[in-house]
Amino acid sequence: QVQLVESGGGLVQAGGSLRLSCAASGTIFGINAMGWYRQAPGKQRDLVATITSGDSITYADSVKGRFTISRDNAKKTVYLRMNSLTPEDTAVYYCCVVRYGSNYWGQGTQVTVSS
Repeated sequence: QVQLVESGGGLVQAGGSLRLSCAASGTIFGINAMGWYRQAPGKQRDLVATITSGDSITYADSVKGRFTISRDNAKKTVYLRMNSLTPEDTAVYYCCVVRYGSNYWGQGTQVTVSS
């Protein structure tokens, strides 16, 4: 099993920045990819950004140029730097890890952007 602990969410004004962190523990050998998804009220959970074990990165079109995903292999942590935040970025952000075809999810961290 993989355990994920997220941190870094909060309330920020439009135009501001936040950095989310997700630390993985447990059976972490064989992780193929780590990433972030978000879910706004009444909407489905959508991909924000992912980074694979081969450092291939994917971003949702809505966050390209504003968000940056990175990871620290030694700390088994993935980060999401979010700049130029808008109220449309308000959502619960979930960390996700893919290991041998199985998805593991964090508990989610709330990001609220005020106008």
